[in-house]
Amino acid sequence: MKKFFAKLYLWILLVILYAPLVFIAVFSFTESKVLGSWEGFSTHLYRNLLTGQMQGNSSLLAAVENTLLIALIAAAFSTLLGTVAAIGIHNLKGRKKKAVTFLNNIPMINPDIITGVSLFLLFVFLHFSQGYVTVVLAHITFCTPYVVLSVLPKLQQMNPNIYEAALDLGATPSQALWKVLVPELRPGMVSGFILAFTMSLDDFAVTFFTRGTIGLDTLSTYIYTDARKGGLTPELRPLMTLIFLVILILLVIINVRQDRLQKQNENR
Repeated sequence: MKKFFAKLYLWILLVILYAPLVFIAVFSFTESKVLGSWEGFSTHLYRNLLTGQMQGNSSLLAAVENTLLIALIAAAFSTLLGTVAAIGIHNLKGRKKKAVTFLNNIPMINPDIITGVSLFLLFVFLHFSQGYVTVVLAHITFCTPYVVLSVLPKLQQMNPNIYEAALDLGATPSQALWKVLVPELRPGMVSGFILAFTMSLDDFAVTFFTRGTIGLDTLSTYIYTDARKGGLTPELRPLMTLIFLVILILLVIINVRQDRLQKQNENR
């Protein structure tokens, strides 16, 4: 009975999590403007989305472009800063290491709305004109701690003598960094980049408070504005479906690759 209820609980949880996604995917193949109303199978919404012919809703494509560009820039800089910060934290000792690690964890626990308001007040105090730059800086700020958290375990697993051996063999610190440390830390850096990209892609509160009044929209702020008008753009349904499929394919590829690497290591 315990096994039965455990499996039943797991299936109920999976249904609750994935039923809305399946529901959106199913109704992305109909022309109905109202979610839940089936008007026959059609790929009209997908054609509108991919061709940009959305009856005056071209701002949706602009929001998607802004979201992807901001997420890529923020993830790239966060990966660079987070990797350097993780190496620095790893080399600290005693109370300093604990204190800096504690400070790094605060932004991840801190509610997004507090982070957004804090950064908004900081930019106002510094007289920064809010817009693209402030949004990117804000995303880099809250994404970097996640990269640190992804890279630190790889540093702890790595043999500490490898870097020193490279220096003893004549490598400069920069050569040892790029040819020894970076290859060892690459899995953590890739995980950190994906995590930072996902966090930036998903963010609403920080973006909302730091975008200013110039009309800059990301996908999350566009959906918020669209919902306040009394309904959602129908083309959002195929867009959500495509985003989910892309993420699903990436996860499958990453997991298959990790399984192959693990088997290769076991065979050695």
